[in-house]
Amino acid sequence: MSLKRSEKAKILEELRDKLSRASTTVLTDFKGLTVAEMMALRDALAAEKVEYKVVKNTLMRMACRDTGASVLEPLVQGTCAIAIGYDDPTVPARVLKKITKTNDKLKIKGGALGGKLLKPEEVMALADLPTRQELLAQLLGVLAAVPTALVTVLSGVPRNFVGVLAALKQKREEQQGEA
Repeated sequence: MSLKRSEKAKILEELRDKLSRASTTVLTDFKGLTVAEMMALRDALAAEKVEYKVVKNTLMRMACRDTGASVLEPLVQGTCAIAIGYDDPTVPARVLKKITKTNDKLKIKGGALGGKLLKPEEVMALADLPTRQELLAQLLGVLAAVPTALVTVLSGVPRNFVGVLAALKQKREEQQGEA
């Protein structure tokens, strides 16, 4: 099935727009996946707001140019599909890693993050990183702990001083009681 020039231009423009807005892109080889497995893959990615597109290689290469995904151009060979994530950069990698554990037909060819090429093993490592929300929660915990620790340290000085004064008072009372 060949596409008309206008259809190709429209697909190219849409894909280039998506790739330029993407936080992460992951290129996969889906050779051997059944239609049901492909639908399950698309559904799993869509549930996490990640788009999964199968595009002709020539259109994919042209769309990648002048975007953060341009580093993927040499990998666009054979059966290719691209997962495009817009928010948390770890999400596409996390979903694809989970699926590759149960389906060995899906292969990760590489990824692009911030204009840098990621090898398949680096995409898998990206999947193991905490999500953006988890990192923000950890940062908030650290930021909240610093003032709490400071207050604890600073309140220790007056508390100890009061303890010393109470001990002096008690000692004087004991000395006056003896005299």
